[in-house]
Formats: sequence, structure tokens, C-alpha cells
Amino acid sequence: MKIKLLTIGKTDSRPLQQLIDEYCKRLGFYIPFSMDIIPDIKNTKNLTTKQQKIAEGKELLKKIEKSDAVILLDENGKLYNSIQFSAFLQKKMNSGLKKIVFVIGGPYGFSDDVYNRCNEKVSLSPMTFSHQMVRLFFTEQLYRSFTILRNEPYHHH
Repeated sequence: MKIKLLTIGKTDSRPLQQLIDEYCKRLGFYIPFSMDIIPDIKNTKNLTTKQQKIAEGKELLKKIEKSDAVILLDENGKLYNSIQFSAFLQKKMNSGLKKIVFVIGGPYGFSDDVYNRCNEKVSLSPMTFSHQMVRLFFTEQLYRSFTILRNEPYHHH
């Protein structure tokens, strides 16, 4: 199975990007992992929030294949603790899926088309974080999940 993280816009903070890169590198020891960053939509100041979500949604959907399992990182998704999330991932791997695409939306969330395409929604927290911070939190949790599944000590540090 492969895992892809699909996001919108680059991370402006260099220290934050270095941490994200570190966890992406670590993930490569466990599973084929990639992060696909869609450039920010141009001229958003001329768009309503709905128009921006629709434009971002079209770009996101171009990067998703029919056979992909799509999981949105969404504040209204299912909450897991780290152990439960690792079990969730193990179940996905056992199901024979070829690829899971986790998606982080833009600043205003997802369009209806993206919601209609998703298979599930997962929440990292009931709190709201910048989409750059979510990248770090998610890649760290994904890495943590694989260390839990392999019974490695990282989770207990």
C-alpha cells in the first residue's frame, strides 16, 4: 500500500518545513509515502470563499485516481487517539488497498465535490490549526502509528 498526503499551498516557515521533511523521510522506512502540494489558487482576493473552495477542489480532484481511498483531514471527522489511529491504518493495509490519499484542505475547507468523493473523514483535533501545522501533526502521527504497529519505543518517549 502507498500513502499520499495531498495539500494546498507551500509551507512558508522553513523550520516547520524541515520538521515535516524529517517525518516524511522517516515514513519512507515503513511505507511508500509522498506529499503532493498543489500551488495556492491565484487571485483569491477576487473570489468568494465558496468559489475558492470550488477552485481548490477541482485541483485536488485532478490528483486523485478512481481506485484511491480518500480520507479528508476534517474537523468534523472521526477522532482517534494514536493507538486507535494505528489500528485504523492496519485495517486499511489489511484490506488490500493500493493507495490511501489523505487530504488537507485550504483555509476554508473542502468543496462539496471533494466531500462527495471522500471515503472517510478523520479529525486530528476539535481545535483548528493552520493547514501548515496540520501537515506536521499528521506526518508525525502517521510516523507514530507505524512505530506503534512495529512495537518500537518512539510512542512512549
